[in-house]
Amino acid sequence: MQEMIVILDFGSQYTQLIARRVRELNVYCEIHPYNNIPELTDNTKGVILSGSPFSVRQKDAPNPDLSSIRKKYPLLAVCYGSQFLAHTNGGEVSPSEIREYGRANLSKVSQHSPLTKGMTVGSQVWMSHGDTIKQVPKEFQIIASTKDVAYAGYEIEGEQTYGIQFHPEVYHSTEGAVLLRNFVVDICGCEQIFTADSFVETTVAELQEKLADDKVILGLSGGVDSTVAAMLLHQAIGKNLYCIFVDNGLLRKNEFEEVLESYKELGLNVKGVNASQLFYKELAGISDPELKRKTIGRVFIDVFDEESKKVEGAKWLAQGTIYPDVIESVSVKGPSATIKSHHNVGGLPDYMKLKVVEPLRSLFKDEVRRVGKSMGLADSFIGRHPFPGPGLAIRILGDITAEKVKTIQEVDAIFINGLKENNLYDEVWQAGAILLPVQSVGVMGDERTYENAVALRAVSSTDGMTADWCHLPYTFLADISNQIINKVKGINRVTYDISSKPPATIEWE
Repeated sequence: MQEMIVILDFGSQYTQLIARRVRELNVYCEIHPYNNIPELTDNTKGVILSGSPFSVRQKDAPNPDLSSIRKKYPLLAVCYGSQFLAHTNGGEVSPSEIREYGRANLSKVSQHSPLTKGMTVGSQVWMSHGDTIKQVPKEFQIIASTKDVAYAGYEIEGEQTYGIQFHPEVYHSTEGAVLLRNFVVDICGCEQIFTADSFVETTVAELQEKLADDKVILGLSGGVDSTVAAMLLHQAIGKNLYCIFVDNGLLRKNEFEEVLESYKELGLNVKGVNASQLFYKELAGISDPELKRKTIGRVFIDVFDEESKKVEGAKWLAQGTIYPDVIESVSVKGPSATIKSHHNVGGLPDYMKLKVVEPLRSLFKDEVRRVGKSMGLADSFIGRHPFPGPGLAIRILGDITAEKVKTIQEVDAIFINGLKENNLYDEVWQAGAILLPVQSVGVMGDERTYENAVALRAVSSTDGMTADWCHLPYTFLADISNQIINKVKGINRVTYDISSKPPATIEWE
């Protein structure tokens, strides 16, 4: 069985970052809610407790029973986790007298502790807590301090249990990677064998065993997730994989034809279905973003179901679900508040009567890309920008018409092709154009115009959880703006979105 680190999530905004740093060490890990601790087995090598927005002094603060973990597995408690251990073992946790948010520097660091060996005095760490540990039991030994935080790090005598009040998972902790490697590799003894190549080998073997000679249906989107999922399944079951690519009329310009041709070159068994007019009909008059998403999801499932019935004897539905989707659906607080609906996790209607297989459900987006590269997928697939499931429907603010779709397709094509021609595409994580429900006064020639405005959006990110707006060259933006206004009828104003996530989302709807 695959060895792993288990991360117990107390609701921290950084929990996924902990998992990403562990994965970067080529060690598999899983995130589980603190209130649903999994059964730990021989393949569990260690446990990490995350931070939390709670205070240990609150009545409703997370209070898990760690008796199945303490002294049985190496344990690293981060921020809230470290305060929880101190608080529940007779220590004192009080509100901080000085705000402890942001950068701090280690004034003391033990070279005798296996957790902090190799770290240096003066090393920058990232603090993010309103409470601080004032006193600890005598068996808690200080291994790191800052000027304001005496118990920045401790270890418990007689067991492999460690607590730190800073966040080693964020980049601002300059030697955080050293600490995490000390814990995961040296203390837990993990072998660092979770690589893209090993994932492909293991997953293909598991798929062959699980699916045998069964037929599997997969809805392709043209994106990296569904493409990599398709290639894994193709390698495992060959001709028994039936792919369906639905054109909902909301794809990028010429995307349906181009992507369909690319899939055939990969040797995949793909059927293209043009359902544009049906989607336009069902979306007519709908302006609410969430209702648009739900309508598109419903119509897609109807179309997909109709096509699926034509594959006789199919038993499985494959989906390109990835790990952030899974985490979102089983979060600490239950499924999180709806920022936007998606239908990757738990969205299959009962009447389809198909079992679900999700080859990528344990991977983050960047890991999916590495797996694709390991399988020999071209850069045009691996480096492809994410594209929202509802497509251009959520980049048209307001109701959807075929004319509006054509307009934003033309604008989008100029922007995306411009990024590629100027070698900027790979520097951007996601980009697109938004048609605004705003008309503005302009002058073209000697005539006054009253036409539409569009916004361009380009962000840099690793996995979409956070994102920064891209500082594209002014000369490039000026050229793209000029092309759009001159070539796309009905547009007389171009803006550039300089909002980061949070607080803004990547998409406008």
